[in-house]
Amino acid sequence: MDTALAIGNRQFQSRLILGTGKYPDFSTMVKALEVSGTEIVTVAVRRVDLTDKSGESLLDYLDDSKYLILPNTAACYTKEDAIRTAMLAREAGMSDMVKLEVIGDEKTLFPDTEQLIEASEYLVKEGFTVLPYTNDDPIVARKLEDVGCAAVMPLAAPIGSGLGVRNPFNLRILLEQARVPVIVDAGVGTASDAAIAMELGCDGVLMNTGIACARDPVQMAEAMKLAVMAGRKAFVSGRIPRKLYATASSPLDGTFF
Repeated sequence: MDTALAIGNRQFQSRLILGTGKYPDFSTMVKALEVSGTEIVTVAVRRVDLTDKSGESLLDYLDDSKYLILPNTAACYTKEDAIRTAMLAREAGMSDMVKLEVIGDEKTLFPDTEQLIEASEYLVKEGFTVLPYTNDDPIVARKLEDVGCAAVMPLAAPIGSGLGVRNPFNLRILLEQARVPVIVDAGVGTASDAAIAMELGCDGVLMNTGIACARDPVQMAEAMKLAVMAGRKAFVSGRIPRKLYATASSPLDGTFF
C-alpha cells in the first residue's frame, strides 16, 4: 500500500506538480491541469501583477479550491529578491508554501546554492514551508534540510532543456541520504523521463515546459500523469536486480526430460 506525498503538514495524492508558464493560452493550460490530476500548481510571482485587479490575470484561471497555488521566485538572482518575492506573495494571499529559486547564471539558470541556503534559512524562520530548487548535489541538499526545508527539488537537467535525468547516480546518493521528500524539478522532456525519476525513488516530479510546449499539451499532461504513477508503482514494487547473464523464466526443477 502506497502512502500520500507529505510536504510539511500537507498531504497530496498526486505526485505531479505543474507550472503555468508557456502554454499557448489559458484555456489549454486549464485543460492540461485538469487531466494531469495535479493538486499543486506553481505560479511565477513576477509574472503576475498582484495589485492590478482590473485586467485578466493568470490567477483568474486557477481554482484555489482545487489546487494549492504554489508561488515561486523564478527570475530572482539574489537572496534579497527571492525573500522579497516570497513575502509579497504571502501578503497577497497566496500560499505560505514557496518554491524558492535563486538563480546564479542567466545562460544555464543553475541555482546559486550559497544564496539559496541563506534565503531558505531566513524564510523558514519567517514561517514559510520552503521547497528549494537546487542542483543534484547531496551535500547542498543536506544543508537545505538542516535549515528546515520541507523538501528538496534537485534538477534533472537545466530548466526547459528536456534532457531528462542526466545524473541518476547523484540522484540515487541524494535519495539515500534524504530525510525529506525529493521532487525532481526541471529537465523532464517526456513521459519516460518522469518515469525514470520516479523509479529511482523520487517522491514527485515538477514540470512545465515538457507539457506546455508539447505539440498537444493536454495529451502530454495525461501521459505525464500516467508516467509518474507507473514509475511510482514500479519503485514501490521493487525492480529485479540487473544480471550479466540469462536466467530461465521457467524453472527446470521437476521437468521430465
